[in-house]
Amino acid sequence: MRLILCDLESADLHRLFPQPLDENGTILIQKDGKIHNCLGCFGCWVKTPGACVIRDQYGDMGEQLAKCSELLIISQCYYGGFSPFVKNVLDRSIPYIHPYFVIRNGRMHHRRRYKNHFSLQVWFYGEDISATEKQTAKKVVEANAINYDCQIYSVSFAPGITEMEGQF
Repeated sequence: MRLILCDLESADLHRLFPQPLDENGTILIQKDGKIHNCLGCFGCWVKTPGACVIRDQYGDMGEQLAKCSELLIISQCYYGGFSPFVKNVLDRSIPYIHPYFVIRNGRMHHRRRYKNHFSLQVWFYGEDISATEKQTAKKVVEANAINYDCQIYSVSFAPGITEMEGQF
């Protein structure tokens, strides 16, 4: 299953994906309601392992990641990071990992809760993304890929939606 997380408006999303997404076994996570911020309560690790204690439409992100083989993130670049919506959804994905640690590549990281491995592809868009912001964004995605234990990841940049058409 392919999981797409994006901060795009519906018209821009349709430009990138003219065919209906659900026909291909794709799940789309798009801002279409109020998202509650992660409380940092770690209830997803202690009270309801694997599920966020905030029960809204974004509360099952850990389970969604556990089912996917590919995660595609399309986000406006904010100071070398994800847009507020995308960052918030990723914060709500903490149930995907355990609170326990393992050593990977000589560094301490969270242990995987699920057996699946997914690939991570990230597209940042925005006019005038500086070289420093690109470098920071690449490091952020690399850190996410390591924590999610992704086998493959990529980071791309585009000035706008038009330059991303035909890439997916």
